[in-house]
Amino acid sequence: MNPQVTTLSRSQSAAMSTNKVVRNTYMLLSMTLAFSALTAGLSMALNLPHPGMIITLVGYFGLLFLTTKFRDSGLGIAFVFALTGFMGYTLGPILNAYLALPNGSQVVMMAMGGTAAIFLGLSAYVMTTRKDFSFMGGFLMVGILVAFLAGLGAIFFEMPGLSLAVSAMFVLLMSGLILYETSNIIHGGETNYIMATVTLFVSIFNLFTSLLHLLGFASND
Repeated sequence: MNPQVTTLSRSQSAAMSTNKVVRNTYMLLSMTLAFSALTAGLSMALNLPHPGMIITLVGYFGLLFLTTKFRDSGLGIAFVFALTGFMGYTLGPILNAYLALPNGSQVVMMAMGGTAAIFLGLSAYVMTTRKDFSFMGGFLMVGILVAFLAGLGAIFFEMPGLSLAVSAMFVLLMSGLILYETSNIIHGGETNYIMATVTLFVSIFNLFTSLLHLLGFASND
């Protein structure tokens, strides 16, 4: 067998596999974003209370664990929707709180627009340039852990200044995570579209809530 033909065949197979992951990821991502928006809307309409930090963390990490465990089966998709729907539910009371403020609707719309612009811009940049951002993996993991612990500290010790700093850190970290994960998908580093969807969804969610916090502060709300 001709080695060149074999190499070409393998290259085409890898390209087709990557394209399938990209297509499935963005299809599932769009569906989970819509579902999360629906649960957030229902939470807002019913004026449901926020479940609290402990239930939120247990629900988030519990559903994330189940999604990861069943990522190679149909149950994985069900848990993706459970996770994103739960996150949408927790977002509803937060949005109601902002919308009750004088400039709340403007702040929410600006945060949504900023999130969409950042996500689409960064994704398009990686897709067009095909740059490899895999080198950011270790930095992002450490940075997110530090920011998460700092965020918990800001809540427990009621430190608004630290809370704002954490939100600014998360805007940068989530932007980096979008670059990293998109690069990981197109270069074959991430072959499971369920996990790719979860990573991008969490990036978008945290980016939106962080921008919401920062813009709310800037608007004196």
